[in-house]
Amino acid sequence: MDVKLEEYVTAEEYYALPEGTHAELIDGVLYYPPYGQAAPARKHQGLLMKLSKEIDNYIEAHNGDCRVYPAPFDVQLNKEDDSVVQPDISVICDPKKLTDQGCLGAPDWVIEIVSPGNAGYDYITKLQKYHSSGVREYWIVDPTCDIIAVYNLSTDRLLPKSYTFQDIVPAGIYDDLSIDFKKITAAL
Repeated sequence: MDVKLEEYVTAEEYYALPEGTHAELIDGVLYYPPYGQAAPARKHQGLLMKLSKEIDNYIEAHNGDCRVYPAPFDVQLNKEDDSVVQPDISVICDPKKLTDQGCLGAPDWVIEIVSPGNAGYDYITKLQKYHSSGVREYWIVDPTCDIIAVYNLSTDRLLPKSYTFQDIVPAGIYDDLSIDFKKITAAL
C-alpha cells in the first residue's frame, strides 16, 4: 500500500472522499493501493468468496447473531480514532456496531488475504491496529506461501499459530467452527 503524504485526515474527511475511492485510513494517514495496481488476483477473490460463504453458512446453521461482510466494507475501528479500514472479511457479532456507513467499533474476527505488494501492511500495520482496537481474532491468509497465520488478539502475545492450505483451521471465536483449507482451495 502506498502512503499519501499530506496533512492529517480525519474519519469525517475519509467518508467525504469521492465514491469509489479505494483507500484506508490509519491514525490519520491515508493508504492507497499502488498506482496502477490491478484488481485482486483470482485466487484472492476465490478465497474471499469461499471463506465468507463458509463462515456465513456456519452462522446461519447455528442461528447466530454475527454478520459477515466481505470487502469493500468500511470499519472505523474506534470512534475516537481516525482509522477506517476495509478488511477482506469482517465478522461482527454486536449489531449495535453496524451503521449505514459500515461498522463503528472493532469486529470480532478479521481476515485479510495478502496480495503481492501489501504483505507488510497486513502483517505489521494492520496487526498492530487490530490488536490495539480490540479485534478478538485476526487471520492472515497468504496465498503466495499457502499459509494462514491465526492471531488470538485477546491476549498480549502477538505470536500466531501457523497453518498451511492443507490444514483444518479452528476459529477461535466459535467452539465448533473449523475451516478445511484443503477443501476450500481445491477448486481455486
